[in-house]
Amino acid sequence: MACCEAGGALAQRSAGMIDQTPMEAQAIKDARRPFAEALVELGLMAPFHDRSAAEIDRLIEACVDGFQESMRRQAAALDPMSDPIPF
Repeated sequence: MACCEAGGALAQRSAGMIDQTPMEAQAIKDARRPFAEALVELGLMAPFHDRSAAEIDRLIEACVDGFQESMRRQAAALDPMSDPIPF
């Protein structure tokens, strides 16, 4: 697929990084509050209190990227014939 090849070429030229879309950037910003709430609930806010927004965003991105990669690996490992729906 041409679009995949173009994206892959861009990622290779950018050390694996592709610029975020405006929607992705907003989603990362929107995730800061629930991330902070979880840190407070777990008593872990102190080490993160003086971190910059960019550092917090990096942590959020790492979590999202790891989650998505795991989902892709799991989906690829599924046996298509094991689906309970027969069609």
